[in-house]
Amino acid sequence: MTMTTAGVIFILTLVAALVAVYKPFGDYMFRAVSGTKQSRVERGIFRLIGVNPAAEQTWGVYARSVLAFSAISLLFLYLFQRVQNHLWLSLGFDPVVPHGAWNTAVSFVANTNWQSYSGESTMGHLVQMAGLAVQNFVSSAVGIAVAVALLRGFARSRTGQLGNFWVDLTRITLRILLPVAVLGAIALMIGGAVQNLSGGTDVTTLTGGTQTITGGPVASQEVIKLLGTNGGGFYNVNSAHPFENPTSWTNWLEIFLILLIPFSLPRVFGRMVGQNRQGYAIAAVMGILAVASVAITNIFELAGHGTVPQAVGAALEGKEVRFDVSNSATFAAATTLTSTGAVNSFHDSFTSLGGMMTMVNMMLGEVAPGGTGSGLYGLLILAVITVFVAGLMVGRTPEYLGKKISSREIKFASLYFLITPILVLTGTAAAFATGNNSTALNVGPHGLSEVLYAFTSASNNNGSAFGGITVNTTWWDTALGLCMLLGRFLPIIFVLALAGSLARQAPTPASEGTLPTHRPLFIGMVVGVTVVLVALTFLPALALGPLAEGL
Repeated sequence: MTMTTAGVIFILTLVAALVAVYKPFGDYMFRAVSGTKQSRVERGIFRLIGVNPAAEQTWGVYARSVLAFSAISLLFLYLFQRVQNHLWLSLGFDPVVPHGAWNTAVSFVANTNWQSYSGESTMGHLVQMAGLAVQNFVSSAVGIAVAVALLRGFARSRTGQLGNFWVDLTRITLRILLPVAVLGAIALMIGGAVQNLSGGTDVTTLTGGTQTITGGPVASQEVIKLLGTNGGGFYNVNSAHPFENPTSWTNWLEIFLILLIPFSLPRVFGRMVGQNRQGYAIAAVMGILAVASVAITNIFELAGHGTVPQAVGAALEGKEVRFDVSNSATFAAATTLTSTGAVNSFHDSFTSLGGMMTMVNMMLGEVAPGGTGSGLYGLLILAVITVFVAGLMVGRTPEYLGKKISSREIKFASLYFLITPILVLTGTAAAFATGNNSTALNVGPHGLSEVLYAFTSASNNNGSAFGGITVNTTWWDTALGLCMLLGRFLPIIFVLALAGSLARQAPTPASEGTLPTHRPLFIGMVVGVTVVLVALTFLPALALGPLAEGL
């Protein structure tokens, strides 16, 4: 069997599995976020934090709850890292330096999981388990909660109530993320992933030398980093490490976990607005963009564009031979199409055009299928922009799901879309203007690509990197931390404001002039608007970086 054939089978089985779970898992998530009954554990949590689960919130209160919870989480995680040398299971590690602790705290709270450190030599087990892994759960739950609030905005009329953030956060964590994470961790341990509290074991190598084999609670953190589209690995080399990703079938499982929730959330959308076909339409947009990206990335990597890859017959630099070129390219596409950022190969070593595709995936807004929650609400923002454009074409007030898209709604959608490009391009320019663009090995177009990739990854809350650039400095930790913070929470505020505006509207009956938003025409229009907006925004930067290098 050729590498190409094996890669096609790998992708087809992934697609089949995601199609198979779309309805049952989507329905399960719908019941989890829409049910009114509280479990005993949930009632205990609500009493502990003083929350009335029957009380709902306006969009402003919901947003303040998100920001307050995230601010407290950021402060706790920062302090946790700063005092880790006094904690149990610290493994003798020193406190994390202030700028590194700031960057890491922002990164994990913002669901970015950018890591400017080596986890196995910087973080003790308690910080990994009670700090980083906990944020892997709750930061992804925040994204899903915000998406659910937006869905309520579409589904409800003449009300300012969008649900209760604390109830949503608790239910999503306990009913969705935790059960799947437990099952996934068991599966990874069966596959060979490490799960212990070992500080390391000294062994003798074949050449007579000594080596320390590090251990830790790896499988439990690995599964939620993927399921929650977080991406922060226990080890420095992330999912390229055999303790995190031991075999080819665990590699398949990890990609499946990355895509499971984002691809199933459109089913929740369809159920909440009472039209399953609307969910199928959004899932179709995600699927078209995702399949195109995976295919193009595989083509570029399998073609091995470049002098050395052409000479040796493959672009294997930076790739694990356990996963070959195709499965590495598929993993890279999946993690950059979502907000995961985990890697089983090194994107900096991809071919120029293959590396460009990982950047383009993030520049699309990570909506195909995107992060947990953030992918769905990002794509719905693009759908709102699409119906607005369509309305201008025919001279009608645009409508989406019975809600008029007026100047107020399109302002929120436009501000949402503009935040990330402003952060990416301003950050990249600032790095060059201040002389902080130096890289370890590369200059010219690839050096520009490394800087552009860093700010694209941080601003889109992805967390992957072109590894040739040194980013563990005060300037970089501060700049990227600000991009992660603003790139996460400013869009959330505009999404919730849009949700509140939609929820207050009275329903508008469909007429002959209403654009059907479940048919192939609309699906194609959303795909086109997504691609065109990205091309108009980022093409000049790409032309100076990966395109110049590739051509």
